[in-house]
Amino acid sequence: MSNEFFFTRLQYESGDWDVDQRMPSNLLNSLVEYTTLRIDTVENIVPLASDDIFKCPFCYLSGHKLVQFSKKERENFKKYVDNGGFVFVDDCNHDIDGLFAKSFERQMEEIFGAEALVKLPNDHEIYSVFFDFEDGPPTTSQELNGWGDDLVHEYLKAIEVNGRIGVLYSNKDYGCEWDYDFRNKRWYKNDNTRFAVNIVMYALTS
Repeated sequence: MSNEFFFTRLQYESGDWDVDQRMPSNLLNSLVEYTTLRIDTVENIVPLASDDIFKCPFCYLSGHKLVQFSKKERENFKKYVDNGGFVFVDDCNHDIDGLFAKSFERQMEEIFGAEALVKLPNDHEIYSVFFDFEDGPPTTSQELNGWGDDLVHEYLKAIEVNGRIGVLYSNKDYGCEWDYDFRNKRWYKNDNTRFAVNIVMYALTS
């Protein structure tokens, strides 16, 4: 397993962490299709409070509800990010005023400081590390579906450590956008999981 990329979903005590259950296999299929990475195709679920997190090159955290980390979860999150880990956090509510967004951002302020989470410029390396996204983060169909705040979020946010993204934060609900059987991608004119490939490749190579 140590020589293969594996997708890790973080389990946290509050909220609903186990969302968009088909998304990981879809993302992993895209990595198999587009890259030469050796891939473990089984989703890895690790409690944030477990020291197993420090064995993971890439972590995903999502949900709709309250994010209220325990003391150990906060300690592990900070230590993991400060030591070069990468966490992709996606708001399933796609709503800047929703419970997940407000509570998660509050957690980041408490852990890293009020100014740590900032807008990521749309010419950042993550938008060109593998596929090119000239306009920044691709729009999702979830953003204008009548739920959430009904806005297109034109940028992502990030916490950088030593000039590198440690936490990539999205209100765009990529998890729902990519939550379908990977065999159905052949019906898409443009594969909407390509940005997921960029996220992983950035996490592994930057």
